[in-house]
Amino acid sequence: MRPINIYALTRVSDSGRLERLERHMSGRSRFLKIKPWETEGLRAFSEKLDTVMEKASELRFYYSFAMPRLGKEFDLLRISDNSTINIELKSGGVTEEMIKKQLLQNRYYLSVLNRPVYSYTYVSKTDCLFRLSNAGRLVGADFEELAAAIEKQSRCYEENIEELFREEQYLISPLTDPDRFLRRDYFLTAQQNDIRTQILKRIRRSALNGSVCPVQGFTGLPGTGKTLLLYDLAMELSHSDRVCVLHPGAYTRELKQLDERLKRIDFYCGDIDRLEPLYDYSVILVDEGHRIREAGLQMIKALSAKCMAPVVFTYDNEEPVAMQERQESGADLIEAIPGFVKYRLTNRIRLNGELSSFIHCILHIKGRNHRKDYPNVSVVYAGNREEMKRILNGYLSDGYIFIHDALVDDGRDMLPDREIGVNEADCKEFDRIVMLIDHSFCYDQEGYLISAVSDGGDSRVKNLFHGLNRAKHRIAVIVRENLEVFDRLLGILEK
Repeated sequence: MRPINIYALTRVSDSGRLERLERHMSGRSRFLKIKPWETEGLRAFSEKLDTVMEKASELRFYYSFAMPRLGKEFDLLRISDNSTINIELKSGGVTEEMIKKQLLQNRYYLSVLNRPVYSYTYVSKTDCLFRLSNAGRLVGADFEELAAAIEKQSRCYEENIEELFREEQYLISPLTDPDRFLRRDYFLTAQQNDIRTQILKRIRRSALNGSVCPVQGFTGLPGTGKTLLLYDLAMELSHSDRVCVLHPGAYTRELKQLDERLKRIDFYCGDIDRLEPLYDYSVILVDEGHRIREAGLQMIKALSAKCMAPVVFTYDNEEPVAMQERQESGADLIEAIPGFVKYRLTNRIRLNGELSSFIHCILHIKGRNHRKDYPNVSVVYAGNREEMKRILNGYLSDGYIFIHDALVDDGRDMLPDREIGVNEADCKEFDRIVMLIDHSFCYDQEGYLISAVSDGGDSRVKNLFHGLNRAKHRIAVIVRENLEVFDRLLGILEK
């Protein structure tokens, strides 16, 4: 998407012609729906700027740039080597608090460019211009001031703006970036905020009425921001009372840091089946709910009844995994709870489309998620354990993290600082990940990946699914002593 001359754009008034012209000027892949009041506001802004700038009619802005997975859109952006200028356009009916909130969020998203951000909002109905100060206060401004900021910009960026912003960099995990989480250096997406509001509303309404709050939970594929939302809820609810977070995974260094800093939140990790709570809690929050089993669920129900506390679950959607590999899924146990209220996160932020497509193709060879190419995917073959270890060592030297599976002997005695168990990887994220597929894997008649190795509710296929989904940029798969599966994976890459 390229910047456009907004003066030239607003010389056209017919909506159909306007949308066609905008697409031609910006190089957008599809038509942008522009409402009449948006056209009027853009024209009013352009003409107002024209009264104070001699060359206002020559200025180019990125118009209506959106990051859809974050639910974020910017009306006007002008990016140069030394500053970023953001201008939001409003027709009216907006409070100063709403203007301030939007500009603060915009500044957060634009800060990744590492240059000063100048933030303005123009309200056409009242002909008022506002500016967000460096201290985060909303102050009145004039167009001479805005013109001066524009004129001070050096060489402006005019290439594809989407190359400057990767949506996945805005999704943090409390278990990967605990410091950023504790500083509240993040914003929730519109979808996360909507679910957050509904969950809090139900909890607070039941507390006010003295009624029983239904068990609530939200699900989604890995990378949709479930853990961040759950921990944000814990922070919010702990303002008024003590809450607990149950995490079926390992008690990592990052969890210990959160546990020590968040005094009104108690973290319980590991085997929930033998949970021994220290206090009564006002709310119980359960992370990675897809890993719990029947005994763990009964323990959570008992604790909820004892404390008269609402329960909120988060759990992965494991639908891509073969049915026989998820027969004892915690997701099914949770959704079978009477009166359960389910929310769904659908916007995948962390995992890019290429990696997501490849992972789905691995799990179901006959699926429809195939792409033309996979430049960030690597598949190699090892004929024995020694070959596998040497190949793995090469990936580790290139900065990959090896996520190993405790169900098999898979060479985890490599470099201790470059390997991590599946359960330890829960809720974390890594730039590059390498995992192993050995002789225990095969494809069934329907094209689903299955494995002969399992441990009750755990399965190698589920572990592979969850492990590969921790990757942000690149994944590698080492196939050991399994030519059948290796040929299938090569087939995915060759299509």
